Amino acid sequence: MKTRVDEISDGIFRLSTFVPDANIMFNQFVVHAEEPLIFHTGLRALYPIVAEAVGRIMPLEQLRWVTFGHVEADECGSMNQILAAAPNAAVAHGAVACMVQVNDLADRPPRPLADGEVLDLGDRRVRSIDTPHMPHGWDAHVMYEEPTRTLFCGDLFTRFGESDATTTDNIVEVALESEQFGAPTALTPSTAPMLRGLATLDIDALALMDGPTFTGDCNKAMLGLADGYENLFEQARRKER
Repeated sequence: MKTRVDEISDGIFRLSTFVPDANIMFNQFVVHAEEPLIFHTGLRALYPIVAEAVGRIMPLEQLRWVTFGHVEADECGSMNQILAAAPNAAVAHGAVACMVQVNDLADRPPRPLADGEVLDLGDRRVRSIDTPHMPHGWDAHVMYEEPTRTLFCGDLFTRFGESDATTTDNIVEVALESEQFGAPTALTPSTAPMLRGLATLDIDALALMDGPTFTGDCNKAMLGLADGYENLFEQARRKER
């Protein structure tokens, strides 16, 4: 397996590894800033090739911040390997995630972020937005990189298979079709409203964990996913009656 590197926005790089056995792509994103940040670390087994890919952008040891959508092996499996390689790095995550997960899992104390708090990278800013149980996990959050209006949205819009680095194709239908594979999204009464709240952001790119970065009408896509999940939630409620 090889890790591909593409610059998807100014100073934001997508690292992507397609794993044929799982038929899925695992993506990480590096924000090249005065205090560089990586969003997602990848699985522990992928650490050597992900570390090599980061080295094509900048020395790995210069990373300052490590973060991810929620605690799951494909998003933070090699967290401590990266912390060992980057001596000045720290994990930055939502306060709930730090309390229930990261304080114990990370080899160095994390930086807890309040809902809506901005992490200053020197010449860039990223905003943490809590999204509990969306798409899954009490600790879930997304991060919004303000200068390029890129939303690091974790497992939202998950798809299977290999794809290009960026797309303007419909990503909503594919994401809803993926729900048949184990129902990965935690559908709750707050799922659709949270997505509609994210749609109020000025978004130019949706950086997907599993799939291409979407550069079409991002707000329309977010609203479409909200409608789709709302329909699935109502269908499930009707079955219970």
